[in-house]
This record gives sequence, structure tokens and C-alpha cells, in this order.
Amino acid sequence: MEQGSSADRLLDGIVDPSQIAALSEAQLAVLAGEVRQRIIAVVARNGGHLASSLGVVELTLALLAVFNLHNDRLIWDVGHQSYAYKLLTGRASDFHTLRVLGGLSGFPRMSESPFDHFGVGHSSTSISAALGMAVARDFAGGNNYVLAVIGDGSLTGGEALEGLNLAGNMGRRLIVVLNDNEMSISSNVGALSLFLSRALSRRWVRQARKDVLKFLRSVPRIGQKLALYAMRGEWSFKSFFTPGMLFEALRFTYIGPVDGHDITALKQNLQTAAAVEDGPVLLHVRTTKGKGYEPAEEKPTLYHGVGLFAPETGMPASVTGKPPSFTSVFGATLVELARDDNRIFAITAAMPEGTGTSLFRERFPERFVDAGICEQHAVTFAAGLATQGYRPVVAVYSTFLQRAYDQILHDVCLQNLPVTFCIDRAGLVGEDGATHHGAFDIAYLRHIPQLRLLAPRDEDMLRHCLSTAIGGGVPCAVRYPRGDGFGVPLEGAPRMLAPGVGKMLRQGEKVAIIAVGHCVYPALEAASRTEQELGFTPAVFDPVWLKPLPEEQLADIARQYRRIVFVEEGVLAGGFSSAVLEFFTDSGLLRSHGLQRLGLPDSFVEHGSQAELRELVGLCSANIVTAVKRATLF
Repeated sequence: MEQGSSADRLLDGIVDPSQIAALSEAQLAVLAGEVRQRIIAVVARNGGHLASSLGVVELTLALLAVFNLHNDRLIWDVGHQSYAYKLLTGRASDFHTLRVLGGLSGFPRMSESPFDHFGVGHSSTSISAALGMAVARDFAGGNNYVLAVIGDGSLTGGEALEGLNLAGNMGRRLIVVLNDNEMSISSNVGALSLFLSRALSRRWVRQARKDVLKFLRSVPRIGQKLALYAMRGEWSFKSFFTPGMLFEALRFTYIGPVDGHDITALKQNLQTAAAVEDGPVLLHVRTTKGKGYEPAEEKPTLYHGVGLFAPETGMPASVTGKPPSFTSVFGATLVELARDDNRIFAITAAMPEGTGTSLFRERFPERFVDAGICEQHAVTFAAGLATQGYRPVVAVYSTFLQRAYDQILHDVCLQNLPVTFCIDRAGLVGEDGATHHGAFDIAYLRHIPQLRLLAPRDEDMLRHCLSTAIGGGVPCAVRYPRGDGFGVPLEGAPRMLAPGVGKMLRQGEKVAIIAVGHCVYPALEAASRTEQELGFTPAVFDPVWLKPLPEEQLADIARQYRRIVFVEEGVLAGGFSSAVLEFFTDSGLLRSHGLQRLGLPDSFVEHGSQAELRELVGLCSANIVTAVKRATLF
């Protein structure tokens, strides 16, 4: 359904969330359908998180119908499921700009709307943030409600459990809505997920309960007392067999499970939760990921985060002749290496498809571990494997590895254990924006002792970097970007690279361009353009190794070229060029050089396509040419 079509009459009339409370049940049902159609139409054009948002349409409507978002506070964990909320909180007219440069973010942002009460993008943060708001409310003498909506996958994260523990201990008035679809991005794993899927709420159990209570009440004179004793005893019985056991042990009042697509039931149970005044409440809601769109219901993992597709069929937009992605080359290479080395384990944090380790899972299931949304645990778990002679490979997005910084430093590198970190989505990821750009991994890894760091320039070099990282016997990280490779041939078997040795890809004069990883090919293009525009050819050097630095080659470059341009898709503050400048200074090589540094600024980069963002921050061949010109003026 197209933006602004006449069939969206109810939705287009919603300019404030307070309007939802005045709608009838029939109108809410119609509005739910309109919201779903709008989400499908826009995501088909712009890409985004489809299945998650479709699954919480009724829940979103019920929340807005019961609570006053001008006064109450609502936090969505991660934010994958926030599209319906955006549509119903005054952003319907701008929804067609979702994830577009300069348009609406794909995640809740405090700067975007007064109804986005907390910015999110990483999982398991909502309960902690909500508890902080509840304490602030009580300290200020307020009486508003504070709610956190968290998925069952996010609940496996350590911070969520820490938040639950403190909330129960503090006894503050707080409502946690558990959106249980038995699926985070990929299928949930772990004992907690299995525990949540156990329930005495199945139809036959509920009917048996009703029949027993009916019989007891029919007993003359003492029937009501018997029924009351039975109901009290039921809580003890339930505590051993239902999901309520865990939350009640944490001093939460537990309600549920509730059908997450029954707006009437949701409203009633939310009102019940709101009536509890003596501590935190957890409302357990069961939903279907992808609800209302058959392709997404059938394959929720595939439709978690999608690119462009045909809304009528759900089929992705066809792109022919594309080279393989860095992620797929990583996955295939890891399988290739594991065939000959049974010490290799693959570990991921709830993202086997996203990281390319699903192929490893199929071929070597006994050596594959999905740790759930628990990056800290995944890293220390890998360290434990490494102490026993294995070679664990932790595949994770750059932005999520940030969550395990202490474990990388303390549990892996301090003990010099041979754990390999395969850092996908390094650099600008595109439309997911500031919460997902892999901007900081060079800066937060390069200063850790004993850790090596590689940045392959293309998909073939990725294979050799991976082989080198696993075979080196020391902690090592390999960073590579989101998206397709450059179409270079994958030549020969993966080989070991000499530590601290880069490659001069193009000899030149006057100016040397030192480019990192994905930026190497734009640098080569810039060198060709410089030759055409300025009449000379800059040299282009690929360091390959960001740590240890290729010091001998860099020293030769410093002696030979007075003008150097650095290009990296990471923050300049503490990044690769900072490391080289430190080396030049310490070695007495930094004299009268004309230096230009291109990289990510000391600010958070917003969302947009990767090409648009690289243009915006100056990481394209035209800007490299401009930097070369500036260097020649020195």
C-alpha cells in the first residue's frame, strides 16, 4: 500500500498517540491492518526490520490505548519492533523517509520525537533504563507509569537479568512487558528460552483448572473455601512449572501469558498491571513474528532485517552479477579451514545467518556454538575453549563487540589465548545508522597488548587474513565491511601472511596514499584520477596489518614521500593514522611532512546508504583526490 493512499484514512488521521484511547475495538482492528500495510509498503522500498515490527502491532495499539505517553514513559528494547510506534506517535506523514538519509531513523531516538523516551539500538538495555526513570520519578514525587517492552531474545542478555534483579530488589513501581515470540533474530537458544516456552497455559490445562474449580465450588457449605485453598495452592504448583517462577522469585508480580494479538485481552491485562502499586510487574505476551504477512510469518529470520522486496510476493529485488559478500566469503572460508583443522570452533551471539556462520553450523554442528545475545559470555567462553587447545572463532558485528571490551582485554589478551575475532560490519553499515556503524573497533582494539589486527582490502585477502589469524596462535582480530566484495578472483588455498608486512599496490611520486581495508580500492581509483587531473601518480600502500604495523615499509614511505594521505573507515581519534603518526614521532620520522587524514569524524554518523555516507564523510575517490591536492600545496 502506497504512502498516503485513501485506504489509510484512520492511520493518516492519527497525529497524536492520545487519539488511540478514543477508538472502538472495531476501529483498532481496522487501524492494525492499516499499520501493517504501511509498514510492509515502506520497508519493501527502503529495507528495514519487518518481521519484528509486524509482530507487535496489536501490542503497540494496546499500550497507547491504556497509557498516556505525554506523561508515562515507554522504552522499546533494541528498537527493531518500533515501526508501528513511530506511525502512531505523529510520524505517519514522514514514515516514507524511514532509514533514508535525512529521514526517520530505524530505531527510537530521543532527538526525533518527544515520545521516544530513550534511544536504543543494542539489546537488553530497556529494563535498566526504565528502572532509572522509575527511581527518578519516585525521587521527584511523580506518579506516572514507566514501561519497558523487551523480547525474549533480549531477555537472555546479562544486562536485562541484572536489571530484573535490581528492580525486584528495589521494589519500584515498574511494568516490564515481555514480548515472547520464541525468536530474536535467529531462533533463541539457552535454558531461559526453553524455560519461557514451558507453560501450563495450554488450552487443556486451562480447561482442567476451570473444571476442578467448578467441581470444588459445587461442594455444599465448604465449596468456596475449597476453591480458595486450591487457587492458593495453585500458585505453589505453578511456581515449579511455569515461566512465572523465575519472575516471582525476582519479586515481580507475574501476569500471563497473554495473546499478543488480542487487543481486548492486552488492554485488560495492561490495566491490571497498572493497578499493581507495590512493586514491579511483568506481563508475559505471546506474539507471532511477522504477523499478518505470510512470507514473514513463514520465514521470520529471513524477514528480520530485509533489503528491497516486492510486497505482493515477498521476493527480494533481483540483482544479477553481484560479487559475493564479505560475510559469505568469510563463512565459506571458515568451513574450508575447519575441514582440515578440527580444533576450530565457530561462536556467534544469536546471529548465525548475519555473520555467515550458519554454513559452519550445517557442516560442523558439534563445533558450532550460538551463545545467544551474550557477547561478553561468548568471548570468555571462547577463552575457556582456547585454554584447552582449541582455536575458537568469534564472529560478531563490530558495534556489538564493543559490549565485550573487558572480556577481550582481560580474559583473552592478558592470557595471550588464541581466540580469533571476525569483526563483520566494520566501518559504515548504512541505513541502520549510528547505533550500528562499526566506527570504533580499530581505536578500541589497537591499544590492547598481544592482540593482532588485520584489515583485508577485498574478499580474496579476507581468506588469507582469516587463515593467518587462526593459525597464528595468538589473539587476533580481522575487520571487514558489510556488503559485496569487489569481484576479485579467489585464488588458491587460504595462506598465512607474514606479520607486519603490507603491500605497495601502486608505485608513484610526490604523494603516498596509505589506505586501510575497504578504502584501498577508492584510493586506487583516486590515484588514477589524480594522474588524469594533475599529471602525476600517487603511490598506494595497503598496510594489511593494523597491528603490528608494517614499520619498515612505513619508515621507507616516510623517508621517500614528504606528502602522505591516510584513508580509513574508522574514527580518526585513536585510529590507524593515529598509530602511524605515533610511530613516526617516536622514530624521529615526523619532520616537515604534508599529512592529510581522511576517516570518520569525532561525531556519530547518521543513517543513509553506505555510498551516501561515504560521500558525506569524504571517504570516496573524489575526496581522496582533493586530499592529494591539499598535500601537494604543503
